[in-house]
Amino acid sequence: MTVFKPSHEEQNKSSSGTVLSRRQFVFGASAMLALTTIPFSKNALASAIGQSLTQLSGKVFDLSIDYKTVNFTGTPARATVINQLFPGPLLRWKEGETVTLRVKNNLDHDSSLHWHGMILPTEMDGVPGLSFAGIKPGETFEYKFPVKQSGTYWYHSHSGFQEQTGVYGAIVIDPKEADPVVFDREHVIMLSDWSDEAPETIYANLKKQSDYYNYSERTMSDLFSDIKKQGLVNTWRARSMWNQERMSDRDISDVTGATYTYLMNGNPPAQPWQALFKQGEKVRLRFINSSAMTIFDVRIPGLKMTVVASDGQNVQPVTIDEFRIGVAETYDVIVEPKMEDAYCIFVQSIDRSGYTVGNFTSDEMFTAKIPDMDPMPILGHGDMGMNMEGMDHSKMAMGSDSMSGMEGMDHSKMAMGSDSMSGMEGMDHSKMAMGSDSMSGMEGMDHSKMAMGSGSMAGMEGMDHSKMAMGSGSMAGMEGMDHSKMAMGSGSMTGMEGMDLSQPSMVMPTLGLAGYGSDNEIKHLDSENGPQVDMQSGMPQSGLNDPGIGLRDHQANYNRKVLTYADLKGLHPTHDKRQPTREIQLHLTGNMNRYMWSINGINFADSAPLELAYNERVRITLVNDTMMIHPMHLHGVWSELETGDPDYIPRKHTVMVQPGSKISYLVTADALGQWAYHCHLLYHMPGMFRKVVIK
Repeated sequence: MTVFKPSHEEQNKSSSGTVLSRRQFVFGASAMLALTTIPFSKNALASAIGQSLTQLSGKVFDLSIDYKTVNFTGTPARATVINQLFPGPLLRWKEGETVTLRVKNNLDHDSSLHWHGMILPTEMDGVPGLSFAGIKPGETFEYKFPVKQSGTYWYHSHSGFQEQTGVYGAIVIDPKEADPVVFDREHVIMLSDWSDEAPETIYANLKKQSDYYNYSERTMSDLFSDIKKQGLVNTWRARSMWNQERMSDRDISDVTGATYTYLMNGNPPAQPWQALFKQGEKVRLRFINSSAMTIFDVRIPGLKMTVVASDGQNVQPVTIDEFRIGVAETYDVIVEPKMEDAYCIFVQSIDRSGYTVGNFTSDEMFTAKIPDMDPMPILGHGDMGMNMEGMDHSKMAMGSDSMSGMEGMDHSKMAMGSDSMSGMEGMDHSKMAMGSDSMSGMEGMDHSKMAMGSGSMAGMEGMDHSKMAMGSGSMAGMEGMDHSKMAMGSGSMTGMEGMDLSQPSMVMPTLGLAGYGSDNEIKHLDSENGPQVDMQSGMPQSGLNDPGIGLRDHQANYNRKVLTYADLKGLHPTHDKRQPTREIQLHLTGNMNRYMWSINGINFADSAPLELAYNERVRITLVNDTMMIHPMHLHGVWSELETGDPDYIPRKHTVMVQPGSKISYLVTADALGQWAYHCHLLYHMPGMFRKVVIK
């Protein structure tokens, strides 16, 4: 690997090679300027850049929550901190011991600390209004609980928006028995997002305009570029579809690098955190995403990473090049540098609006090259809950309305918009999905596993529509077809005598405010789809094998293996092998235009508690009806992710649910009391929240 000190301009280039926005420039340049104006010695510079987290160990801890002035952007701002540290001190515990934590609140409003992912008594969980009353200004609260687990965790405030302003820290728990993970050295890496704006201001801006911080919306130049690549008609249709649904295909993150500076252990990109290694060592890196709103993608160019733990729980080792870490998740990886060199721990935000870096080096004088950010991802139909699996569109985007003159194309597993489709004779439409309205002149096609939307469909005699799914609308002239495993929406369907309609599947999605009432759609919402809901996923697919938006082509394009949830298997056999006695399906819902988030279309303030019987085994299935990723955190009990092997189910405390997808996990309700269950995106949490009562 080439080792050099990148120039100031090189550190602030995007993947396209262009200089970043003024805000992104400021968060690097001003901090570097501040450093260069101070007469540092070499040792002083090393202590200023890349400080390790301050560690406290033992059984009794005294912690204080205070105000402190910080400067990450060139502008002083007020943070809330623990023991005057940003991030707070790393707490080192031992499995099997009992810890006591005396927390004093020196703020001028209530505060709290929640021990994220810890299995403990409900009154020690630290959620005001559920677990306890909170910590009043000037008061001290004593937490005391046995440590029943080992691994990498973290703690943070559960009061107001204090998480955003610095009330968080790492927890490392050493196992009682010999650690199954062998390593020579370890580093804890806390990732976070900082803004000089007050969090209340950020939230108010989002409520007024949901895309307030999105500086990547389509422009006139993007329109001309799309027309050049896709043609005027296809570009018009694609844009019409998004506009009709009042959505943006670039709505990746609510809060971006327009206001955020991304930090690694409290260090901005211009002041990289630094970690040392010796050649030939096995180094354990404990990653914690303690951000308020940012999902990160992590890689170390030139080094393979072997994932050995997820959310503090050991997993069977899996070697990767890159992983996505949701807000509140933790991952432990082993890396083995083979030579004296410097490597860049490169962490980019999911929307590619910024990054943070660490310098992982065998010598303090070595500095690794910072790579370019990947291209900004673009949302697609699949992220709206449409089944587009396996399609080869050759970069073609199609919207609704007529599509003609497309003879001879391979539309395997293709999904198309609504309205008429003619002149498509002779095409192989295997596993094809089509939109609504009329489709004519399609005689003789093989429509195996085809899915169609609503509208009339005529002149389709003799087709093999095995596994075909259709939407609503009239469909005539389809006598004699084999519609095995076919699912159809509402509306008239005539001339279809003799068809085999066995084993129906899901219908095409119904967007907008049409309701969750289609025959093959889940009907467990206790909402009438009022103002809380502006989108629904009609065909949510499993998110297990999906690396996620912006990562799906990395194996093919960059030869980078990306971790998926399907790769995770517990290191130890499943503890509770009982089958669930019931399933609870919850829809993650929202109205992006109004910036309202909810579960089952109901805001937390208007919701009833979710009740579980003590020690029952349940399956929770989450269906994401929005186009945002939601990291869902259930307090007090483990979320046992169903990844395909029931004998080695991985335990997690936070589970990411991909846009327009679904995922399930098993829960053993073995912790009495009241528990919080919520999206861990800070500004989603007020609405996308439920109280869980185990009794």
